[in-house]
Parts: sequence; C-alpha cells; structure tokens
Amino acid sequence: MRLPFANRYPDIELDGAVVAITGGGRGIGRATAEAFAALGATVCVGDLDTAVVEQAAKEIGAHAYPLDVTVRESFAAFLDAVTEEFGRVDVLVNNAGVMPLGDFVEEPDALSKTTLDVNVWGLIHGLRLVLPGMIARGRGHVVNIASMAGKIPLPGMAVYNASKFAAVGLTAAVRREYAGTGVSVSAVLPSAVRTGLSSGVPLGGGLPTVDPEDIARAVVGSCRTRRAEIAVPRYVGGWDLLDALTPEPVMGLARRLIGDDRALTSLDPTRRADYTARVTAQATQRPRP
Repeated sequence: MRLPFANRYPDIELDGAVVAITGGGRGIGRATAEAFAALGATVCVGDLDTAVVEQAAKEIGAHAYPLDVTVRESFAAFLDAVTEEFGRVDVLVNNAGVMPLGDFVEEPDALSKTTLDVNVWGLIHGLRLVLPGMIARGRGHVVNIASMAGKIPLPGMAVYNASKFAAVGLTAAVRREYAGTGVSVSAVLPSAVRTGLSSGVPLGGGLPTVDPEDIARAVVGSCRTRRAEIAVPRYVGGWDLLDALTPEPVMGLARRLIGDDRALTSLDPTRRADYTARVTAQATQRPRP
C-alpha cells in the first residue's frame, strides 16, 4: 500500500534514459555526464566551449552539442537535436553557470548581466522548452543546479547570490505549478565545489567543500527520490532554520570567525586568472540590449 505522502512521480529507469546536460564540458556538468553514462543512460552534453565539450563527450561516451543557454534559440536547437536523434528528453540537468567574484559596486554591468543571463535565464529557457514535451508524456525530471549561495548571502558574490536565490525560488515555484503532471523539478544546492568556479578562493576553514562527483551523485539520486531540494553536503540544508533562530549579531560573529568574506578579501587573482578571463570574454562578447 502506498503511503499518502510517498513519491507519486512515474519512475525513470536510467538505463536507457535520455539525459541532457548543460555546461557539460567541465566540472559538475562533466562529472554528472559520467555518472549517468555509467548507469547506461544516453547522455547529451551541451556547452558554449565546443572544443571542450566535444573532447569530454568523446572520453565519456556521450553526445556533444554547441549550446549558449542565454539564447533561447540555441537552447531550442540543442533540445530539438536531442529529441530528433533520440526521441525525447527524460532528464534535463540545468547545470551551466558562472560565478564572478569581487566588490559589488566595482563589478562591470556586463559581467553582472551575464551572471543573471546564464544562471537565471538559462534555467528559464531550459524549463520552458523541455516541460511541454515532458508534460505531454506524463513523465520527466528537471534538475536545476543552484547553490547554497541561494540561501546564504556572502560578501564578494552579491550578483551571484542574487542569481542563485532566483534559481531556488524559480525551481520551487515551477515544481509547485506543475505538481500532478508527472514531471518533477528539483534543485541541487552545493556548498563550495572544487572546480574552476572557486579557483583562487581559499576553501575549507569552516566552509564545507565538496567535489563535482558529490554533486553528480546527488543529481542522479534525485531521479529516484524526486526531492524538492538537495543540499550537498546534506547537513548544510538546515541553514534556513539556523539562520532564523540565530540573532544577527551572533551570526555575524560566527561568519567573521570562519572568514565568510574570503571571496572578497582573500581572493588570489593569479590562480583565478584563467577563469576570470573566460567569463569576462563571455560577458564582453555577448550583445547587450
């Protein structure tokens, strides 16, 4: 007998499932592609850096596609190509993201816009394009890679924080709006991840850190549990309650003790140079309205 509050979503058998992953050339995206491929899924990875994603796909045994998540037509072409070749998309992992760091006032508008375009509009485009087909079939799953930065504001990443707060809210609202269709939408919220996004930032020292493979396991696991939010590591998921119960002066002291402003005060520009150059180029080359 099924419990009243049990998961009511149709099962997704990952062996043979068609999984589309954005930002699949590096980091979390690549690790997630590897995890799904190991389970027998047909994995399709899209990325702005076509050379990197093609190499990653070749090594993983996946299928590579060019993709700019900020452009609806590009995202549509990606999903259309996957559907045309494999018949459907069972799981979409909205992973592509950027994380500029630095003083809020000094951050160039173009860089802030790119952050919102990739981290928010990328999710919106993916959801609006993939949901109709999933709803028509009565099954499917979308995973939005958010961040604990969508719950915990940190100095030095104000616009990134804003984008991830938006990702968490968007996921929750869309999940609720389409409850009962057989299609689930989940948010995975990593803490600091050892990838290029965090390069140049001292990790550890009271701030939990994880590897891309940890996030990949959470994404794959969400296809079974279909949980609304999954924090990685799990124990940081209690932040909402902790923050609500702790007086602001006490929380401020604790944050200072662990150095929650290290993205602003302890950033190593040399170690972060490659990532900064890549994101800055992306921002300056994208047309602005």
